[in-house]
Amino acid sequence: MTTRTSTLNRNEIQRFFRFLVVGLSGTLLDFGTLIALKWLGMGTLLAATLSFSAGLVNNFIWNYHWTYADIQSKQLGLQFGQFALVSGLGLALNNICVLSLESLSAALVPDPSLAYLPAKVAATAVVVFWNYFANRYWTFKNT
Repeated sequence: MTTRTSTLNRNEIQRFFRFLVVGLSGTLLDFGTLIALKWLGMGTLLAATLSFSAGLVNNFIWNYHWTYADIQSKQLGLQFGQFALVSGLGLALNNICVLSLESLSAALVPDPSLAYLPAKVAATAVVVFWNYFANRYWTFKNT
């Protein structure tokens, strides 16, 4: 039993590490897209929504094929739908955090036009935990 538990724990640690690597790639895509869209003059809410969506597609592809490659007992469309729903709720949480914290961040940064960046960092920290646990125990649950 100890060996099986040890193997399961090691597998989950590896899975969480892969999830973080995938999340980092999605976060870099998200932030890069957000910065580019803001630089082009787009409003924060629309830019954050589009950038988050780019990260969502990136993350599903990599999580499906790498992080959770061993857990594909559901149809691809169903898993994507669940992933999109979890991510949609994550997007709502993200946007609430970004919009709520942007004005607070304005007092902390030298250039108030960049206040969305620390707000986005805080939002990302919150959303990563939501996404991992909801996807691990619902979208990519062993059935």
